Amino acid sequence: MFELKGAMVAIVTPFKNGTFDEDAFKKLIKRQIDAGIDAIVPCGTTGEAATMDLSEYEQIVGCAVDECKNKVPVLAGAGTNNTKKVIDMAKLAESLGADAILSVSPYYNKPTQEGLYQHYKTIAENLKIGLVLYNVPGRTSVNILPETAIRLSEIDNIIGIKEASGSLNQVSQIIEGKKGDFEVISGDDFLTLPMMSIGASGIISVSANVEPKLVADQYDAVVNGNYELAKELHHKLFRLHEAMFYETNPIPVKTAVSMLGLIEEEFRLPLVKMSDANKERLRNILKEMNLL
Repeated sequence: MFELKGAMVAIVTPFKNGTFDEDAFKKLIKRQIDAGIDAIVPCGTTGEAATMDLSEYEQIVGCAVDECKNKVPVLAGAGTNNTKKVIDMAKLAESLGADAILSVSPYYNKPTQEGLYQHYKTIAENLKIGLVLYNVPGRTSVNILPETAIRLSEIDNIIGIKEASGSLNQVSQIIEGKKGDFEVISGDDFLTLPMMSIGASGIISVSANVEPKLVADQYDAVVNGNYELAKELHHKLFRLHEAMFYETNPIPVKTAVSMLGLIEEEFRLPLVKMSDANKERLRNILKEMNLL
């Protein structure tokens, strides 16, 4: 079963004239793999999955699986606030060859902790591959509490949680109480180093879309016990991490990747292009990092 560890990229979805740009996507994946990224995570928040229909989802996950075959695993996003729809998406991704599923907690419905438990338990029961929980209360208005994550860790094919609550206290509680091989992985680039220092197994990164090698190098430095290098890379990447949230993700990251000449600067409503002022701030960061 897929091991939830390493430096992974929450990869953007390139569009061209309103449709999926498959050629650009393949080049993005190759760039990530060449830079040392350990897994590709398509169709997440950063990939604008909320705006995709099922046929597009199938095309994008299938493309990722084909491009990553025999190279790195694919952790496919499959999350919404309808449990049945999540199961359909997850089973489709499984049939396409995805190595595991990443599923954001249900938003808008605001389920109870028991509702969250039953939601994820039901999804896991319908899959043969691993399921990774995704906790990002800033977007969903629901926090998967440590006790719920620990309870879910007892289910064999629930293999970990992407933690983006911003709470190291919560992360510590999950790591201390988790069962078996269940892993905790950072969902915040800012917190990769502090979370790994207390037992997290890596990062699902937004910034890696822009600077994959340094993100991979930071993970490797921590694993190898080179905390001086890890700290140096943390501070080197910090302003880029900040820039990725000048506006709502994935607006800044797609803008940055387009500035690098890798994709079109194209979004789907309700997301729109970055403001001119923030775009200039972002361009200056990329120049400071010698990316432009």
